[in-house]
Amino acid sequence: MDRDPVVTTDVPARLDRLPWSRWHWMIVIGLGTVWILDGLEVTVVGNIAARLSEEGSGLPITSAQVTGIAAALYVAGACAGALFFGWLTDRFGRKKLFLITLAVYLAATALTGLAFNPWWFFVFRFFTGFGIGGEYAAINSAIDELIPSKYRGRVDLIINGSFWLGAIGGALLSVLMLNTSVFPANVGWRLTFLLGVVLGLVILLVRRNVPESPRWMFIHGRGEGAEKLVADVERRVTAETGRELPPPADSITIRQRKSTGFLTVARTVFSTYPRRTVLGLALFIGQAFLYNAITFGYGAILTKFFGTPADKTGYYFAVIAAGNFLGPLLLGRLFDTVGRRPMIAGTYLTSGILLFATAWLFDGGHLSATTMTACWCVVLFFASAGASSAYLTVSEIFPMETRALAIAFFYAVGTAAGGITGPMIFAKLTESGVVADTVLAFQLGAGVMTAAGVVAAFLALPCERRSLESIARPLSAVRAAGGRVPAG
Repeated sequence: MDRDPVVTTDVPARLDRLPWSRWHWMIVIGLGTVWILDGLEVTVVGNIAARLSEEGSGLPITSAQVTGIAAALYVAGACAGALFFGWLTDRFGRKKLFLITLAVYLAATALTGLAFNPWWFFVFRFFTGFGIGGEYAAINSAIDELIPSKYRGRVDLIINGSFWLGAIGGALLSVLMLNTSVFPANVGWRLTFLLGVVLGLVILLVRRNVPESPRWMFIHGRGEGAEKLVADVERRVTAETGRELPPPADSITIRQRKSTGFLTVARTVFSTYPRRTVLGLALFIGQAFLYNAITFGYGAILTKFFGTPADKTGYYFAVIAAGNFLGPLLLGRLFDTVGRRPMIAGTYLTSGILLFATAWLFDGGHLSATTMTACWCVVLFFASAGASSAYLTVSEIFPMETRALAIAFFYAVGTAAGGITGPMIFAKLTESGVVADTVLAFQLGAGVMTAAGVVAAFLALPCERRSLESIARPLSAVRAAGGRVPAG
């Protein structure tokens, strides 16, 4: 270890002082648009469940198998992919992995569209999730390391919230593809997956221009490359704005290393920062249970309880998805100004309480398909901002060397708790056609979300407008960057 070079760098401070520019837009478009793909995937599968179970779909499968087994396998794949690719991302860099994970997604999605029996469909739903899970780890770590601290909160939230733009597209796409007067029953659902492949290929072309994270580079012995990359960005920004950049606020001295051992990562997460670990788990379990347990079966609720035709559920879900995207879009700035703790706790608690109210109204028979949709729009307006902040939180509060794996770990554990068991339970509850069963599912999701909000009220950290290095001292640091480091 003594032979590892010790270097001093101001690269993090130089990245944080940059004003917003076209270069940052390129980062957002190249990396952030993958959440549109995820939203497209999840929504399409949920909306085509009823059609797949019909005679003549070309796939002998039931609706419960699509929203239950296939949904759970997709999430299980995402958990496994997040852990596997998260470890590789911290070891081999952000750029290599966000190209590989997208390629895995593209191949698996194309093969899903060619499914001819249930086992084929299940296998490639797993591998589609495997690629998407890897994206969560690689992309969130890269975004937060490239975006200036002044904008990091709102940008991260809006990018994660763009999942719902994909959901809108998936909902409207399913309306067209399920229309048997346009496409045969055994063709339309296959085309929805192939269109996802086309969108992914476009994103892949843009993503090739996104650079490696300079923060990752200088820690892993590529300091000269990091300096050159940041200097080039500074020249572009200066030419674009016509103004000289202010001097960097501070520097950091680190001992360069090739990799960080898994035991070191585990010790850092569980021993050095136990309170942050509890916070991360609470946020991920809360949001994963609410979303994965509830929205996977939304189409079934509309058709079973309100008599909505299967080929019309997409219209309702498009409205809900729009409310979800507006949450991070309109509330995101407040996470950088009002602060992380009040906004994270507030969005979790508000969405949980509103979901309890929705369950009460539904149980009393006071809702129609339209008013149920309106209730969900309000609930998920707040829940979406809170859910997006979970990814932001775990990306900020752990050291650089553990960032991708930390995101992967919390995503995997939280999603396994809410996203694997949730769809399995919820599919059975909605399949029963009993109002009390669906009310119970709503109350369960609301309860877990509310509990997470209480945890955030006590444990969330004041990370707004602060450098990542001042929030969590890098494991490689010999002398940390300036700024108070929150406890725990």
